[in-house]
Amino acid sequence: MTNMALLNNIEHHDLRVISGHGPEYGDSINLTPVFPTEFAEAQRDYPILFRKGEDGQYSAVALLGLDKGENLFLTNEGWQGRYIPAIHQRGPFVIGRQNQEIDGETRQEPVIFVDLEDSRVSRSDGHPLFLKHGGNSPYLQHVSHVLRVINKGAEIARPMFAAFEAAELIEPASLEIRLDEHTVYNVPDIYSINEQKLAALEGATLENLHKSGFLRAAYLVLASLPNVSRLISLKNAKRAHDS
Repeated sequence: MTNMALLNNIEHHDLRVISGHGPEYGDSINLTPVFPTEFAEAQRDYPILFRKGEDGQYSAVALLGLDKGENLFLTNEGWQGRYIPAIHQRGPFVIGRQNQEIDGETRQEPVIFVDLEDSRVSRSDGHPLFLKHGGNSPYLQHVSHVLRVINKGAEIARPMFAAFEAAELIEPASLEIRLDEHTVYNVPDIYSINEQKLAALEGATLENLHKSGFLRAAYLVLASLPNVSRLISLKNAKRAHDS
């Protein structure tokens, strides 16, 4: 059950949120969404891949583990990656829209909603959302930034993938991960950037991708793929520990 409420400093002046990561917060997942606005940070830790939905639209995901429900970056001490994907940083918050009067015009402005039924929401423990004498706490400022990353990333994802498709950069990927001579994982139904076609871009196509920032995004995706070797190391360490 959820109970989404528009966050405000009157009703929620004493609201707190317990931070942290674990299976109880939905962090035990081997593929998680990432947005173009966080590719630069995410590519330092995770392989970034593309998936195609039933509607034919592409989305970007970070590979966190090899088995279903496995996040190799999640330990008893929390999330061990240098960067935590924004969808896992937002906690019990989502961004929404609300009509507001600005300079005599009605505009839809982004606002923050909080799930009051989320187990991380408290009146006694965790990070305060508002300062005692008014204003947003550093924690809420961080949440606001994370929600902007998600919101802006969701807005530009579709035109980015449309540009990639127009440039014929997206190709099916074959990802075979071999842990040893007996244990092999194949990650199905994924796509990536064709490195040769990316390097061969020229003219208006190259210029448009560069001006939009999508060229950099394509290179960041390719730069993330060597992180597969890190997943192998984490998986082998986990297997050794479990045995």
